Amino acid sequence: MRAVVFREYGSPDVLHVEEVERPIPKESEVLIKVHATTVNRTDCGLRGAEIFITRLFTGLLRPKRKILGMELAGEVVGIGTAVTTFAVGDYVFGMTGFGAHAEFICLDESAALAKKPAGMAFDEAAAVCDGAILALAGLQHADLRNGRSVLVYGASGSIGTAAVQLARYFDADVTAVCNSKNLELVRSLGADHAIDYMQEDFTKNGQTYDVIFDAVGKHSFRRCRRSLKSGGIYMETDPGFLWHVPLLILLTRWVGNKKVMLVLPKYTKANVLFLKDLIEAGKYRAVIDRSYPLEDVVEATRYVETEQKIGNVVLTLVVGRVP
Repeated sequence: MRAVVFREYGSPDVLHVEEVERPIPKESEVLIKVHATTVNRTDCGLRGAEIFITRLFTGLLRPKRKILGMELAGEVVGIGTAVTTFAVGDYVFGMTGFGAHAEFICLDESAALAKKPAGMAFDEAAAVCDGAILALAGLQHADLRNGRSVLVYGASGSIGTAAVQLARYFDADVTAVCNSKNLELVRSLGADHAIDYMQEDFTKNGQTYDVIFDAVGKHSFRRCRRSLKSGGIYMETDPGFLWHVPLLILLTRWVGNKKVMLVLPKYTKANVLFLKDLIEAGKYRAVIDRSYPLEDVVEATRYVETEQKIGNVVLTLVVGRVP
C-alpha cells in the first residue's frame, strides 16, 4: 500500500510516499481503507521535532512511528473475529495518534471511531475531529451558557472554526478574532461579533470576556489578563508553551481571580459520536481550505506551516465518492 513515510526529523522534504506492508487487523480491530485524511499542526510538530521534549515520546534520534496522520475518513474493508460494532462496508471517521497518511490503517473498534455522518463527504468527515475535539475539551470546562461571553483568537483555523461553532452551540456570546478576509466566514459559523486583528487590538478596546480561547498560541495570559472578567479563564492550546503554562496554572489557582487552563483533548469514541450528532443536526460543519492528493503531501505540509490556512488542509486518497 502507499503511505507517507518519514525516517528522520526535519523539514517537509523528509516526507516520501512509499510502498509499505498493508496491515492485518487483530481480533478486536477493523481494517479501514482511508479515503481522506488531513495535515495538521501536530503532524508538523512531530515531524520537525523542534520541541526536544517531544522526542522523549517519538524517538530521540529518529522517529519510532514513521507514518503520520491523526484524522481519517474511509471504509471498513476487514474486521477481526471479535469485532461487533462495525461491519465490512461501513463508512467511518475518527482519530488516531499516527498512521492515517496511508491507504489502509487498523484501529481497535473501541478507538475514537464512529460511523460517518449521513450524507457527509469523506474529505469533510476527515476534517472534523482534531480541531473540534480540542476545542470541545476546553469549552466543556468553561460553563458556557446564555449570557456568558467567549473570545476566540485565531478563529479561522482548524481549532478556531471549531471553537466558534461549539461556543455558539453552548449558547455563549461569541467574539471571533481573525484577519479581514475571514470575517464573513466566522460570522457564518455563528460568531456574534468579529474583530479584524489587523485593525484592532482586542486587548486594548476595553471589552472583557468570561473566556479567552487562544486557538493558535499567539497571545499570552499576561497580555490578555485585563480583557478577562473577574473569575475569567484564559485557555491555551499551543503545546509550544508547555514550559511555562503549568506554572501559570498553579499560580493563578492561588493568586488572583483569573485562571489559566491548558486545553488537553480527549480523543474518545464518545466525543466523536457527539460531533456526529451535531453534524447530522446541522449544527456543525467542517471548514476546508485546500485539498491535495496524497502524493502532494510535501506541498500540503509547507502550506500548513505558513500558519495562514483557513480551517483544515485535506489529503485525498480516493476521489469522487460522496455516499
